[in-house]
Amino acid sequence: MKNVIERLLNLLAFLLTAGRPVTAEDIRETVAGYDRDNDVAFHRMFERDKDLLRSMGIPLTLTFTDVWEVEQGYVVPPRDYELPDPGLTDEERAALWLAAQVVRLGGQSTGADAMFKLGGAPMPAAGEPLAADLGLSADDLAIIFSAVAEHRVLRFGYRDKPREIKPYGLIHRHGHWYVVGEAGGEPRAFRVDRGDGFAAGQEPESFERPAGFDIKTSIPTAPWEAGDEDVVAVVRFDANVAWWADRQLPAGASRVTEADGGLVAHLPVANTGAFIGWMIGFVDEAEIIGPPELRSQLVELVRG
Repeated sequence: MKNVIERLLNLLAFLLTAGRPVTAEDIRETVAGYDRDNDVAFHRMFERDKDLLRSMGIPLTLTFTDVWEVEQGYVVPPRDYELPDPGLTDEERAALWLAAQVVRLGGQSTGADAMFKLGGAPMPAAGEPLAADLGLSADDLAIIFSAVAEHRVLRFGYRDKPREIKPYGLIHRHGHWYVVGEAGGEPRAFRVDRGDGFAAGQEPESFERPAGFDIKTSIPTAPWEAGDEDVVAVVRFDANVAWWADRQLPAGASRVTEADGGLVAHLPVANTGAFIGWMIGFVDEAEIIGPPELRSQLVELVRG
């Protein structure tokens, strides 16, 4: 699979097995995935890959290639890269194996190889524990991650409409994956499991990620904020649940406290289905005042 993860693994494998400092030109000619014909494209890609390796804690250093100190090359010292034996007990290895099985990506649990490297095999005949599946296939996540890392435009289908986004980041929140970036000139977040046909554009470096972008503050704080609908809901909460509703309202909601302690809120809704699901939890102690279409959706759902 041609993507940034594959190229990074190829680069790391070359650096670890070369046995000597290697120049950028050595890397360009040896490691699969780099552009050998375009100098500018190669140097952009290589600089980004170096930053990614270092951000993951890999000790990539620049040193002289010989005693004459004329030319410099890159090296990953094995002693600095390899982890020392953690000295886990049998009980600690068993607990770690169980934790690795509980969280799954795309329905797949962690393989046995990782446990062998930590000094022990998985417990035999242990059965399948309860698992938290992080959803999606590995292929979909790889395509999205590649588009984020290589600054490629991402195209996909969403609610039966073609979409295009400049992806700034990928994050798992509220039990779902979200891709965050710029779509239609606006900051947007899309829930990935509602999309299909993900494809990264052919041109790398087709956009710039804004300076200071923080994905943790860019993702919606409420499930109904992630979507492509544009509705401003007006809701009244009874006095005895107003305090609880106020704690769950996102920062973009306006609030007015009434004389009897009730709360009226105006809040943007990008996913009416998720919003109505939240409203149902208040039973008869919250009322959608407007817009009428949103109120009708809730009434029809309750009657149905």
